[in-house]
Amino acid sequence: MCGIAGLFDLSGRRDFDHDLLRAMNEVQHHRGPDEDGLYVDPGVAFAHKRLSIIDLSSGQQPMRSEDDNVVVVYNGEVYNFAELARELQGLGFSFRTRCDTEVILHAWRAWGEACVERFRGMFAFAIYDKNQQSVFLARDRLGIKPLFYSIIGGDTLVFGSELKVLKAHPGVPRKLEPQAVEDYFTLGYIPEPKTIYKDVYKLRPGHTLLLQRGRPVPQQREYWDIPFKPVAVQSQAAVEEELFVRMREAVDIRLVSEVPLGAFLSGGVDSSAVVAAMAQLQDAPVNTCAIGFDVPQYNETDFARQVAQRYATNHIERVVASDDFDLLDTLAGFYDEPYADSSAIPTYRVCQLARERVTVALSGDGGDENFAGYRRYRWHMNEQRLRDLLPLGLRKPVFGALGSLYPKLDWAPRVFRAKTTFEALARNSVEAYLHSVSLTSQAQRNAMFSDALKRELQGYRAVETFNHHAARSPTDDPLSLIQYLDMKTYLVGDILTKVDRASMAHSLEVRVPLLDHKFVEWVSGLPVDMKLRGQEGKYILKKAMEPHLPHDVLYRPKMGFGVPLGKWFRGPLKQRLRDALLSGGLAETGLFNTQYLETLVNDHQSGLREYSAPLWSLMMFQAAIAADDFALQ
Repeated sequence: MCGIAGLFDLSGRRDFDHDLLRAMNEVQHHRGPDEDGLYVDPGVAFAHKRLSIIDLSSGQQPMRSEDDNVVVVYNGEVYNFAELARELQGLGFSFRTRCDTEVILHAWRAWGEACVERFRGMFAFAIYDKNQQSVFLARDRLGIKPLFYSIIGGDTLVFGSELKVLKAHPGVPRKLEPQAVEDYFTLGYIPEPKTIYKDVYKLRPGHTLLLQRGRPVPQQREYWDIPFKPVAVQSQAAVEEELFVRMREAVDIRLVSEVPLGAFLSGGVDSSAVVAAMAQLQDAPVNTCAIGFDVPQYNETDFARQVAQRYATNHIERVVASDDFDLLDTLAGFYDEPYADSSAIPTYRVCQLARERVTVALSGDGGDENFAGYRRYRWHMNEQRLRDLLPLGLRKPVFGALGSLYPKLDWAPRVFRAKTTFEALARNSVEAYLHSVSLTSQAQRNAMFSDALKRELQGYRAVETFNHHAARSPTDDPLSLIQYLDMKTYLVGDILTKVDRASMAHSLEVRVPLLDHKFVEWVSGLPVDMKLRGQEGKYILKKAMEPHLPHDVLYRPKMGFGVPLGKWFRGPLKQRLRDALLSGGLAETGLFNTQYLETLVNDHQSGLREYSAPLWSLMMFQAAIAADDFALQ
């Protein structure tokens, strides 16, 4: 894995400061500690940090074409690069290396913007074409690799693999984006293409951006979307067999490496399936690692050990104490903007453990989104049956009134939270799903935000992001729709962001075979009752893996990668929470109703209510602004 950075003057008149470019590149040293390189020409400057994985002796970047007219900087892996190299050689291109970077360079020369449609892998790259006087930015289909950019002064492109790269440039805007605040306190992350800064953007997954001198800045262009196109199904047995064959092939192409390689093994279905496939594809024992917790309800190591023993993997595990909150001060630095998924802590630890023995690790990320594995899918579909029976005009007043009258049992299991169910039934399907995944309700945000922030929002609500994607969805099936929404928001904004930053903090490359785009395309077209059957999520994946994994691993209750926030905020973090939220800090931003923040803290710490999620999001917001110099007004 690598880090990229660059500058491009759309007017063509500016020469860039080498020291500024080096400073931008150096802040992402962790992404590529093995080598670095610069390319500077009038009006353009590219920089690269390399983590060497393939073709260790060559493949340095920025890489130039032999005529010096095309330059590329690239982060990622194109797994079908050997096949593409042969095709390009047939078109007359010659290769000086054995790496995928040169394939991208020649693919641009051969096919232009359409080159991305031929790449199978995870990538974010920039290409400077001297003849066209252009820079082309591209990001992989699912958003596994990040790419940030901004146009400053109307004529200068600044881009990088992390937001901190752009923040190293003094001209990049630092004014807070109010809509991003609303999004963050709703979702716990800031969805593409926004960032916490106004006029600074993420390139969307499956999108490109072509900037040419003398032409207006265009919109991002989409080159791929999840199709949800029905596939032919002969029988369940045939689907089970094909699923495993396709998954194993996606794993196989990700085993190419010239450095030590292994896998995360959480003990869940997805990571266990990946390890089972790896064990059948390589002669040497698979290197696996697992993180456990000293609190039984969070500890999955027994299940990971079952898989490790079955496949005789070279397994290591480490137990993390339930008071492992030493990373709080550094999390904001990892993510560069507010980010509230507390599982970033154990994810950091498992990446740290993996890096002790390997440079590349395979993970099972994407299985829940592909195969409808989240419990919230079951809840949503149970509620959807009632929504389908009654028109919204009837549901909204009846269930809205019930939701406002019914006391919320914050201490109770989710199934008994009648208030939440009533509120969901009073909404349409998209609004109901947003409500179910939100960290805070609209009413809580109305109480939490200051009048000044609400004026800045001008009526904007986070549901607009979901409505945007729903309007473009290729499917209107209720289950497929919420899977699509998750792939456009939660998967990229939360899960893949978490893994990228945590892994790259340790110079570890993580590969995600369940997010191979060919595999995703096929799975998306399977009948929905093969994904969620009754109350069993991941139905067809579990059936396909029955010959390969222990029954207890496949059919045990889902645990997740959680941390005991409620306990922390009433115990060891009690005073820290009060200081962060009530003593200066957030109060000075002018963004919040400080009286309501005090109510949240007091009610939670007294045991009257369970407010772990909003309190954690507030604490991480405070940490982010403390680590930065936001222009808040």
